[in-house]
Amino acid sequence: MGAGKSSVGRCLQRRTGLARLDVDEMLAVQFGISIAQIFAMHGEEKFRDAETEFLRKLAPDRPSIIVTGGGIISRPENVDLLKRLGSMVWLTADETTLFERASRRNERPLLQKENPRAVFSELFEKRAPLYAAAADVRVDTSTKIHDEVAETILNQLEELAPK
Repeated sequence: MGAGKSSVGRCLQRRTGLARLDVDEMLAVQFGISIAQIFAMHGEEKFRDAETEFLRKLAPDRPSIIVTGGGIISRPENVDLLKRLGSMVWLTADETTLFERASRRNERPLLQKENPRAVFSELFEKRAPLYAAAADVRVDTSTKIHDEVAETILNQLEELAPK
């Protein structure tokens, strides 16, 4: 949360011409309401179920950039489904930077709590090891603009490609 996944996904799309599939955007369209409203009306579990179901059905007919929400990593099945689709990129930053970014707009459903900083810390601590274990590429976005992050991703993916 706050690493720049959606913005960097758009940069990658512009740079590569690949299709961009944003899971949160597609789920909002599917439900006909915003992600915050999905959480408020149906709860996090229903949202996570919808994420998993979306990934099960996802079968891009060409190389694509798949952008997910930060919590998608919480289910091992999602990691397996994503790994089958291609390389996993983990955008990260220090916790303080991520919290500041995630808090800029008041639209993060998981931070709509009495103590959002404590909730964020808990999520950060829970998710970081999951991302570390799953990611093929890790990019620290703390001091980079979106285009620099996109460039770093493309360079690292090129290094991973079989020669």
